[in-house]
This record gives sequence, C-alpha cells and structure tokens, in this order.
Amino acid sequence: MMKKLLVSLFFLGFITMQSQNLVWKTNINDAIELSNQLKKPMLILFTANNLADNLQNEIMRTLDFALWSRDNVVLVKLDLSDSQISDSDKEQNIKLKNAFGVEDLPEICFANAVIRKNKTTFQALGKMAYSGGGVKAWISESNALLHPSEF
Repeated sequence: MMKKLLVSLFFLGFITMQSQNLVWKTNINDAIELSNQLKKPMLILFTANNLADNLQNEIMRTLDFALWSRDNVVLVKLDLSDSQISDSDKEQNIKLKNAFGVEDLPEICFANAVIRKNKTTFQALGKMAYSGGGVKAWISESNALLHPSEF
C-alpha cells in the first residue's frame, strides 16, 4: 500500500514538474517555422514585466494547460519589456502587438503564419485576455477559437 502511494506521489510530482517546464519560443520566426513544421497554430502571449500573474498562475501553470498546449499549439512568448532582446526583435514584437490589435497586456493571440519570399503573412484565429473561470473554461474558449466549426 505504501509503495503504491509513493509511486503515485512520484508520478504526480513528475507531471506537475512537466507542467512547469513549458517550452516557449521567444523569436517569432523560429515559432513560425516550428508551427508550420508541426502543422499547429501559434499561441502568442504578449506580456511584460510587473503584470498581474492571474493568467500564468491560474491557467498556464496547470497540468491541464500543459497537456492541452502540447497537443494543440506552439507556444510563443513576446515580452515587450525584455531588455535582453535586440532592438530589431523589440521593434518586431511591438509591430506584431499593433498588427494583432493588442491593447491590454497580457493578451493571447492565436495565429498561423507563412513566410514566402521573405514576407510573412499572418492569419489571425482570435485573441483572448485573461478572464476568470479556471483552466477548463479557458481551454474550452481557446478550442472554440481554434476549431469554430466544431462548436
């Protein structure tokens, strides 16, 4: 009995650790390449330092989100306050924020993109800000944006 409990705790801990280790792309061009390779849309998180962490804590740090995102999207985090990125990347991130009509941070945009002849074309699939209701409601709303014909 004790052995089963320990094994269960081990796996629960392992799964929880996995949900904390999400792989976020921080360069949009790398994300587009991976998105096209995997045939998955991008979830682009526009964020900055010193923002409320509700979205991170209640949604993105959960096992449900980790499992859902692994199967459905390529994660992209564009931190508009990141002092470590180049000026050209910073300018590109601001242009993307404006192109997607992001006004309040943090905000998530779902999109597909293709690069042809050095020109990037985005197909916006929808955007979401944080709203209460928990991860299951958030995933349901995301699925409705990504697969509108199924809802």
